[in-house]
Amino acid sequence: MKVENGIRILAGTMLLISLLLTLYVSEHFIWFTVFIGLNLIQSGFTGFCPPKKVLMKLGLKE
Repeated sequence: MKVENGIRILAGTMLLISLLLTLYVSEHFIWFTVFIGLNLIQSGFTGFCPPKKVLMKLGLKE
């Protein structure tokens, strides 16, 4: 698996988890969803993505 695919899987999973937490635990978890979205937007503009470095250290190919 490549890093780009890993990032998409990780971001999608985190979004779904944050939405479930918002629905079933507390409405304040919506801010976690907002944070994920903003991080995706900034990484699209800047190219800086911290999860990319983590996934590369875990052995995913660029």
